[in-house]
Amino acid sequence: MDVETHIKSKSKVGAWIGAMRLRTLPLAIASTILGSTIAEMGGKFDWSIALLTGLTTILLQINSNLANDYGDFEKGTDDESRIGPMRAMQSGDISEPEMKRAIMLFSALSFIAGLALIWIADLILVEKVIFLIAGIAAIFASIRYTAGSNPYGYRGLGDLSVLFFFGILGVYGAFYIQVGVLQIDPWLCALAMGCFSAGVLNVNNIRDLGSDQAAGKITLAVRMGERLARKYHVLLLLVGLGSVTLFGWLNFSVGIHWLPLLAFPLIGYNAWKVYTTNEAARLDPYLKQLALSTFVLTILFAAGQAL
Repeated sequence: MDVETHIKSKSKVGAWIGAMRLRTLPLAIASTILGSTIAEMGGKFDWSIALLTGLTTILLQINSNLANDYGDFEKGTDDESRIGPMRAMQSGDISEPEMKRAIMLFSALSFIAGLALIWIADLILVEKVIFLIAGIAAIFASIRYTAGSNPYGYRGLGDLSVLFFFGILGVYGAFYIQVGVLQIDPWLCALAMGCFSAGVLNVNNIRDLGSDQAAGKITLAVRMGERLARKYHVLLLLVGLGSVTLFGWLNFSVGIHWLPLLAFPLIGYNAWKVYTTNEAARLDPYLKQLALSTFVLTILFAAGQAL
């Protein structure tokens, strides 16, 4: 996932903080909050599982950010023509061997955290194996988005990956690993989170469309073209908002449960600005705005159930 953050590093520590893109983490945590809240609605919430789920998600997101920095630098995508902020490897603050070691470290940490999560979860063996396979796939996907000889992010598959890992695995996985029972309604929230997360990626890809196309990075925005990519963005956010609304209609029993509606104008504003802002360079603030708006929605969702 490529939500921009940039910290001008005056030290090695600052360079690593910038490379990890800490502002992407609220979006990653949002999926755990949403899935865990739905589990709590069913009376099956477990703090230890929720915390381990969140930790695993954070580690995977950081790993993805590091691998994205490495992969785009390796392929020459991050050059002077890029509109967004300068990357850690592009600036020379972090060397290739250092970044490779960091990716290996966070891959290992993600695996250990995921293994601990599966170990303590009250699931049957088959379910544990499925989650193990999904976890390994998530680690692999976090690296291969832009890194490697045939990265899927360069073939227009990034949006599908985000939809799956932030939506289906992130939300529904966080729900199921606590409840252990298949239910239909949580899929609506999983779809919503997947759409909002894909929206964040899409803003990034519209902004970088010119430089990506020149570098041979064929994102979905490059395939569709800028005009259609903006319409696609509006559709993603409308589907996300509609899914949350339908979930609420099926499950909310009192007015306070509808607190998430307060975040709808923020997401609607993002759809309007991305659709109407003509200069690609001016889209950069709307990556963070959509990520934070999604996080606010999940906090309101959880608060509505807790109050």
